[in-house]
Amino acid sequence: MSAPAPRPELPTLPVTFRPTRTRVVLLTVGAAMFLVITAVALTLEQLSPGERASFVFTALLFFGVLALLSRPKIVADEEGVTVVNLTRTRRLSWAEILRVNLRVGDPWVFLDLSDGTSMPALGIQPGIAKQQAIRDARTLRALAENHGTGTDIG
Repeated sequence: MSAPAPRPELPTLPVTFRPTRTRVVLLTVGAAMFLVITAVALTLEQLSPGERASFVFTALLFFGVLALLSRPKIVADEEGVTVVNLTRTRRLSWAEILRVNLRVGDPWVFLDLSDGTSMPALGIQPGIAKQQAIRDARTLRALAENHGTGTDIG
C-alpha cells in the first residue's frame, strides 16, 4: 500500500496564487510588440500622422489584450477566496468551495461550489509551470479543507 501524498503546509494568509511565468511572458511579449510596432510606425517616412497614430493604437490594443490575459489570480484570506479571471472577479466564502480540482489535462483549476456549479479559477494553470501549479492547487485545496466545509475525495 502506498503512502498518501504529503499534505502541504498551510501558508500564512493572505496568499496570492498567480501564474507568474505566464504573466512575465505575456507582459514581456506585449511590451516588445508595442515597442517594435511603434518603432516601425515612427521610422516609415511615407506614413501620414494619422497612419502612425493607427499603428501606435493597434500596438496599444495588442498590449492591452496580452495584459488582460495576464490578469488572473486567486487571493485567499481568512474570510474566503477572491477569484480574478480575465474579465470577472468573484468573491467566495470558504464554505462555498467544496472541492479544488486540477486533473490531468485541465488548463486551470476548477472550484466545485456549494450551489452545484463549477467555476474556473485561471490563477492556477499548469501551462508553463506545471509543478508550481500542482503545488498551488494542493495548497488551495488544503486551505479550503481547513477553512471551509470541503472534503478531499481523491
